[in-house]
Amino acid sequence: MAERVSLTLNGTLLSPPPTTTTTTMSSSLRSTTAASLLLRSSSSSSRSTLTLSASSSLSFVRSLVSSPRLSSSSSLSQKKYRIASVNRSFNSTTAATKSSSSDPDQLKNAREDIKELLSTKFCHPILVRLGWHDAGTYNKNIKEWPQRGGANGSLRFDIELKHAANAGLVNALNLIKDIKEKYSGISYADLFQLASATAIEEAGGPKIPMKYGRVDASGPEDCPEEGRLPDAGPPSPATHLREVFYRMGLDDKDIVALSGAHTLGRSRPERSGWGKPETKYTKEGPGAPGGQSWTPEWLKFDNSYFKEIKEKRDEDLLVLPTDAAIFEDSSFKVYAEKYAADQDAFFKDYAVAHAKLSNLGAEFNPPEGIVI
Repeated sequence: MAERVSLTLNGTLLSPPPTTTTTTMSSSLRSTTAASLLLRSSSSSSRSTLTLSASSSLSFVRSLVSSPRLSSSSSLSQKKYRIASVNRSFNSTTAATKSSSSDPDQLKNAREDIKELLSTKFCHPILVRLGWHDAGTYNKNIKEWPQRGGANGSLRFDIELKHAANAGLVNALNLIKDIKEKYSGISYADLFQLASATAIEEAGGPKIPMKYGRVDASGPEDCPEEGRLPDAGPPSPATHLREVFYRMGLDDKDIVALSGAHTLGRSRPERSGWGKPETKYTKEGPGAPGGQSWTPEWLKFDNSYFKEIKEKRDEDLLVLPTDAAIFEDSSFKVYAEKYAADQDAFFKDYAVAHAKLSNLGAEFNPPEGIVI
């Protein structure tokens, strides 16, 4: 969440690498398409892609966290250019209409390619966040599609990608760009959710009961207004979480279960204002070293987030206000205590909550969806 992969899904963990590394491009990146300008390389070419993906954080709640702090106006200009570049790449081949639907065979093949991507780039947190942030704009009080928001692929458009909560997600788009080009029969909305669910499963999490066939929003005019995603440090964390997630049609159990995804990823203070610059768990990477994680094994999906938040004994582990709220609020605490003691119970409820989130606001073709 701080990074906001977590329940509080904001962009801390998933934000782009520090601005001090943005000006160096490896030779391999220069030979790729314009969209790869979105990727900031590390000081050595062998770490360029890995640095971007592994250093970002999950969090839905992290998205909720504050937007990254840019050190100069030139950094802002570079950020805008990277977003524009990735958008040109993504939108140049996009002409989605309401009649479009994903191809089942291509979905299966794309899932295998995503698994390979995860095994080499360690980008589980940022891909989870990508799916969550596309779906998490849903407003149950708005009936019209796509105005109601939700999982419709609108996050690929520049206007929404520039929302503060989505800082760094240009890197996620760049990571999956080649997969989208290879499998043109898959909607962006489906690809975002496929990547998110696969990342959870490949990190050791539960099998998510997903369905596909989501129709893409067709243009920037379909993007939701800014401000629908959660924040990591609101004045009243429990109240804020309920306001945001109840608007989506989710409940207290969903909120706590989804918060458990903070078991993945890190938060970087130079991007979100939360966390330490480095801890004993993050100083070696993988990817760019640094940041502060919620758990010691921050690329492993398990119930350790709940155990660590409950005990609060390790100063090298992050606890956001929205994290603390799940043990401070009496209703949330019932589920948090349960998940800390029983990983199977957590996995069961998380799988249901994740699938529910991934379907929010979506228009399916066929209406019953596609199971692969």
